[in-house]
Amino acid sequence: MIVDCAIYRDGRRTEGPADLSDALDDCRRSGNAFVWIGLYEPTEKEFNQVTEEFALHPLAVEDALNAHQRPKLEVYDDSLFMVLKPVGYEPRSDTVSAGEVMIFLGDSFVVTVRHGEESPLAAVRHRLEEEPEMLRHGPTAVLYSITDAAVDHYLEVAGELGTDLEELEAEVFSPTSGGSRHTASRIYNFKRQILEFRRATGPLAQPLTRLAGDGLFGVRVPFVHEKAQPFFRDVNDHLTRVNESVEGLDRLVSDILSAHLAQMSVRQNDDVRKISAWAAMAAVPTMIAGVYGMNFDHMPELHWVWSYPMLIAGMAALEVLLFRLFKSRGWL
Repeated sequence: MIVDCAIYRDGRRTEGPADLSDALDDCRRSGNAFVWIGLYEPTEKEFNQVTEEFALHPLAVEDALNAHQRPKLEVYDDSLFMVLKPVGYEPRSDTVSAGEVMIFLGDSFVVTVRHGEESPLAAVRHRLEEEPEMLRHGPTAVLYSITDAAVDHYLEVAGELGTDLEELEAEVFSPTSGGSRHTASRIYNFKRQILEFRRATGPLAQPLTRLAGDGLFGVRVPFVHEKAQPFFRDVNDHLTRVNESVEGLDRLVSDILSAHLAQMSVRQNDDVRKISAWAAMAAVPTMIAGVYGMNFDHMPELHWVWSYPMLIAGMAALEVLLFRLFKSRGWL
């Protein structure tokens, strides 16, 4: 459905267009206005009118309707098509959720399509409407503001992930809870969330590099003002920081998982040694008692009055000796 539709003239919002085709022609004639239409999970029928009026490429329209696209930048004859994946993070459940924003940019128009709940579009529109100087730069300002908001939020999410990872690391190396059977599953789940985050940030590097004019032979992207390249370069720098943070988080999670597994292996070895030590201590008196439990007539000290007390004392002495021996070697 269409959630917002407006014409921006000289950086100021005016009434929404009664007819999209007439509004677009008027914006192109004036040269200082553009149409911005925002849609939320539109159906094919709802999107048909927009597609026809703005001559959007069918391949881009298919991507916008189906969603589940990776971040990318496509240049067509009459428009520019860009896909972003805004993310959100829920610290209580350690869950990263991603939405999708598709941006069609052309001569005097912007069409944004949102999928999912994670999206900066409403906040970006409100902020831009309070900055008419920025809006005077036309559709390029909208593209820049949306990408800048998404990447800035990536930085916030990366910081929250880093904080929670520090807590997880402290838990793993805690002597009381590091051996919990749920710790490994938490680490693995955290790694999956980082992978989900990387799917949003990693592929975006190439589109931003092109928008910044650092692509192949420095070719400028159509429909984007050439003076906007330094601004996209700044956004690209921020994205580089995010991707470096994601790489660091991923390596740290892998190291924490390896350390946890090593801890579990050491603890299992300790348990085996303790069991072996107690089994050895139990075997000695069992062996002696088993020997004297055999019904033979000719056995040492069989009819001596003090045989039983001496035998018990001998067993106790051997148990104490074994206990001190295993204790000194760290088995108990």
